[in-house]
Amino acid sequence: MLTALRVIAPAFVIGAVLVAVDGEASTVAIVGAVVATVVCALLASGHDIASAAANALAYGDEQRYPLRVPPALFLGPLPGARLLVMASVVAPVLLLADGEIVVGVVTLLVGAGIVYVLGRSLDTLSRRWAVLVPAGFVVVDPLSLSDPTLFLREHVRHVAPEPPTTAPEGALDLRLGAGAGSVSVRFDDEVDLVRAARGRHGGTTVSTIEILVAVVRRDEMLRRAAERRLPVQIPIR
Repeated sequence: MLTALRVIAPAFVIGAVLVAVDGEASTVAIVGAVVATVVCALLASGHDIASAAANALAYGDEQRYPLRVPPALFLGPLPGARLLVMASVVAPVLLLADGEIVVGVVTLLVGAGIVYVLGRSLDTLSRRWAVLVPAGFVVVDPLSLSDPTLFLREHVRHVAPEPPTTAPEGALDLRLGAGAGSVSVRFDDEVDLVRAARGRHGGTTVSTIEILVAVVRRDEMLRRAAERRLPVQIPIR
């Protein structure tokens, strides 16, 4: 649902601008429509919607905090993928409605492939979370780890905020370039993690005594983690 919302909302902005250019409505109505769609698109991309969508899928007594999207994706790949998905849905419908049957069918087949491939990638971005569970702390991130990984409370030495800088020595950085909302999780001994590989198959096993993730609503997550008896503290570096 979050993926669909974040694809559709920006498309309505484009639609509103096109109507504003070619439409015959009053200036006030046009400006109002454009502003309203822009506001809706911004809200759809906000942290409140992402957190609500994540926790709507939560199981039992767990709290999910979305991981921050890698900043490099905002420079082109992410907006481009959303635009392609929406165009692949709309273009075949418009062509078929206009009587362009052959071109419409070809566009439909090509568009279905685009929606499948890019839709899965966009959905992966919507399913990256740090999760507080009764047993401890879980990282769900298909982009960096091959499987969701549970870190038991009794083996967690600290959960602490970190500055948006380079990772501390010996820590495994899972932030994928994000800096805001950085959190370190340190363990009492080294743990083995399987890094995700391209193609969704296989992976590389690495050992680390500390990981870094970048979450939205970091202060809230740390407060809730403390309530769940995780050792939350300000690290001394």
